[in-house]
Amino acid sequence: MSPSRPPTPSPVASALVPGLFVLIWSTGFIVARGSVPHADPLVFTALRFSSVALILGLIAVAVGARFPAGWTGWRGPLVAGFLMQGVYLSATFVAISHGLPAGIAALVGSLQPLLTASLAGPLLGERVSRRRAAGIAVGFLGAALVLVPKLGATDAAGIPPGALAVSLGSVVALTLGTLWQKRTGGGGDLLASAVLQFLGGTACAVPLALAFGGPRFDAVGPLWFSLGWAILVNSVAGVLLFLFLIRRGAVAGVAALFFLVPPVSAGLGYLLFGETLTLVQIAGMAVAAAGVAVANRG
Repeated sequence: MSPSRPPTPSPVASALVPGLFVLIWSTGFIVARGSVPHADPLVFTALRFSSVALILGLIAVAVGARFPAGWTGWRGPLVAGFLMQGVYLSATFVAISHGLPAGIAALVGSLQPLLTASLAGPLLGERVSRRRAAGIAVGFLGAALVLVPKLGATDAAGIPPGALAVSLGSVVALTLGTLWQKRTGGGGDLLASAVLQFLGGTACAVPLALAFGGPRFDAVGPLWFSLGWAILVNSVAGVLLFLFLIRRGAVAGVAALFFLVPPVSAGLGYLLFGETLTLVQIAGMAVAAAGVAVANRG
């Protein structure tokens, strides 16, 4: 047994953790929306990643997590974290700060499995089955139903084209990081890998903040709450819950949980910030989730 493996969970914990994980993961986009009035998004993500790397690193040392012995073992998760954490989340925060609704940002992020499945063939030599190809097509159709009706609209539910472009670029980075992780292997101690990924994210976010971040950082209660939530709940607790679920052996079930993140984020965005979706967009979100589910099973 790995030194960092948690004890066997109780039935109650096993039942509650998946729902808690979805709720926590969904709040990541809400935190971005809530921090917009008070802090530069690049400064916010730099503080978040560096703090999470430190806290998870201390936890990893305390439980005896096994880090790779050489640079080759470190390189894979560092590069993956640079792309999947640093580029993806920094760009997502920038997009939301420029008016992209939280639910839409979550939907765009959920397209990553579709892009990964599309590129796995040409980049990794994996065969794309007809079922997976159909799922990819359906998923992108659903995303179009969500995005096109409000693209460029000037009302509260409008989708700014520039912010959407940044968000789509962030998902490309997330996809490339996922493919890199698949190519270099995702084995080893999962907690140690998470620490290295957040170090990679820090290596991306800090230079971005120093080069392009602004001085805006209002030291007010709502900002400290958003930053604390992003660090301790959304990142640290979210990662630990993710590892908990993975170690239960329910990998497919964990992947399915991510399909619930966009609608939960959209619901939270409506309750907290008044962000709305039309009936067509809600239907499109359901179609996109179905497409991703089919593609993942392909």
